[in-house]
Amino acid sequence: MALIRELNGNTPEFGNNCFLAETAVIIGDVIAGNECSIWYNAVLRGDVNSIRLGNRVNIQDNAMVHCTYRKTKTILGNNISIGHNAVVHGCTIHDNVLVGMGAIIMDNCVVGSFSIIAAGAVVTQNTEIGEGEIWAGIPAKKIGLVSKELKEGEIQRIAANYVKYSGWYSSDQ
Repeated sequence: MALIRELNGNTPEFGNNCFLAETAVIIGDVIAGNECSIWYNAVLRGDVNSIRLGNRVNIQDNAMVHCTYRKTKTILGNNISIGHNAVVHGCTIHDNVLVGMGAIIMDNCVVGSFSIIAAGAVVTQNTEIGEGEIWAGIPAKKIGLVSKELKEGEIQRIAANYVKYSGWYSSDQ
């Protein structure tokens, strides 16, 4: 069972059909919707502000989700994939977004729906990413637009696959 810890009167809450890996750590003011998955060694630290996850959000292995004390909350919409080793900190990510492996999204960033943050990208604080944009690099810059093929073949496919993968770990298999 994951480490789920109450802190300062806040206990993490989870919707229906969520998968929490045994080594995931979820602390404090964290609320997740339905069909979310928090994978091995991922950390969601709602100790200094709130973290909100919509439905069908997957936080992959070794990813970190945090916020800034009294300044920034982290809000993730629906159908979002946060890649392995990513850092998501005090930002808002709208629906249907893919955050690549090792990407960093910093405080006060807003990521529009149907966007892709490339693996290893560093999105610096206060950056606004429009709907359907692809950002890459250090610091991250817009490099293109998300095609219909990428929406279906990457953003939608990866989120759906993680719902499927989490089912493999359910106790009723």
